[in-house]
Amino acid sequence: MSGSFREVLGEMLKARFPILYVETFEEQRAITEILSLASNAHELRTPRAVAMWSATEGLVSEDGSARGGTETPTAALDAALRTTDPTVFIFRDLHASLGDGQRPADPAVVRRLRDIAAAFKAGTAARALILVCPVLRIPPELEKDITLVDFPLPGEAEIRHLLDGMINANAAGGRIQVLVDTFDREKLVKAALGLTLAEAENAFARAMVRDGVLSIDDVEVVLEEKRQTIRKSGLLEFVTVDVALDDVGGLQNLKRWLAKRNDSWLAEAAAYGLPAPKGVLITGVPGCGKSLTAKAIASAWGLPLLRMDIGKVFSGLVGSSEQNMRTSISTAEATAPCILWIDEIEKGFAGVGNSGDSGTSSRVFGSFLTWMQEKTRPVFVIATANNIENLPPEFLRKGRFDEIFFVDLPTDPERQSIWDLQLSKRLRTSAVAGDLRRSDALLSELSNASEGYSGAEIEQAVIAALFDAFAERRSLRRDDLLRAVANMVPLSITQSEQIQAIRSWANVRAVAATAAEDRSEPDEWVADFHPAPTPADRGTPLTPGVLHARGGRTVDF
Repeated sequence: MSGSFREVLGEMLKARFPILYVETFEEQRAITEILSLASNAHELRTPRAVAMWSATEGLVSEDGSARGGTETPTAALDAALRTTDPTVFIFRDLHASLGDGQRPADPAVVRRLRDIAAAFKAGTAARALILVCPVLRIPPELEKDITLVDFPLPGEAEIRHLLDGMINANAAGGRIQVLVDTFDREKLVKAALGLTLAEAENAFARAMVRDGVLSIDDVEVVLEEKRQTIRKSGLLEFVTVDVALDDVGGLQNLKRWLAKRNDSWLAEAAAYGLPAPKGVLITGVPGCGKSLTAKAIASAWGLPLLRMDIGKVFSGLVGSSEQNMRTSISTAEATAPCILWIDEIEKGFAGVGNSGDSGTSSRVFGSFLTWMQEKTRPVFVIATANNIENLPPEFLRKGRFDEIFFVDLPTDPERQSIWDLQLSKRLRTSAVAGDLRRSDALLSELSNASEGYSGAEIEQAVIAALFDAFAERRSLRRDDLLRAVANMVPLSITQSEQIQAIRSWANVRAVAATAAEDRSEPDEWVADFHPAPTPADRGTPLTPGVLHARGGRTVDF
């Protein structure tokens, strides 16, 4: 339904809709809008009186006088039914009587609501009942009598007005130092999108009192308030990011693509005519940094990272899986701009097309696809997959993702970069490093020894070498690293056929995440497989006939 809340509500009141339902946690903000509209003769033509009901106060008239004996829902509804003057009734706590999936709705309340719907439609006086509730609870008997009215969270204009007002009120008295320009204010406002006005006010107030300075660094304080909101929803996980994009070795093609899309959700990009990017699908060899890249993107862009666990979406109650998906999407959009990360998506939607779940998987998957295609909010989706052939073909067509990237086993320059990163990360003290120094010669030797190894396997080799050194209470040696590599059997040997299948698929369907200048191996697949390694062969570097091809369409950005 198009139009603002005020416009839509005004149309429904003029059209004499009998019962409206506003789902929101911002009760007072919604009531303020309703009160302002009800008294506006220009917008409604016929102004309405307003009466409000709550479980603690009963039915209270606009002048503040309480109607005695209306504390119970049934008594208050009876009083509303007897009213003949043009009136808007606002009921705040009625959802407690409408059932919750475990307890049935109060039959007396349901009956009276149906009576009100019929009476308000047939009557000559302009009357309406508006339920303002934090959760949506509509019994099946009332589905045709109640109309939902969306009450969106505050937009950029409202949050910017709030922030400007707080800055003016506190900076004028010298209580805080303001070190934000127009661009920084937009960043703070964008970070607060998805919060209620009260939550945004709390976040900004905390940012101001923390050190008496309001700066761009306080975006993290606002994001902390978002973490609280996401944690309460239970379906999405707010991931704390502790890795930078520079901590991911190689993948220069993917990094350049991402760098060019940074800040693309800001007003400056919209004014330039750019839409917010939809997302990327990253597939490739297991252990080559797909999940690490998702975290690094959030760090590089300074956006909150939300992880969707598809397993949490599917639930045992009939119809709840579809609702869980809608709730997850709504939560992500309310948090926008943000990054939505779905790890190993092919496993989460593995049941699509099966008849064993009465089509639940297909319906959930369909709603997710529709949202991916039609979404307008800046939610950047990062999906990772190890076995992309298990995904339905409609998931891969253009429009769902901006690009599909293929992450292969690291090339020689990438392996040297990964070794350098891992040694820098692990050799923290001179007692651990000893005489071992990171040099180009050492990195080249380690890279040659670990040909065919993934980034995760290189990391585990460093850890294994450290365990060997720690067991003898000495510093790390070069031989420890080479021995750890030699004792490991990489996936490129144990799963050679599966890796070949992934590369064959990606060769014409995906963009190589590795830059063209870093790809020294041939593109043609060499089907010259060596026999399975014997125990004596374990850890032997791959020869050019074994899985050296780097599949994937290459595009320079």
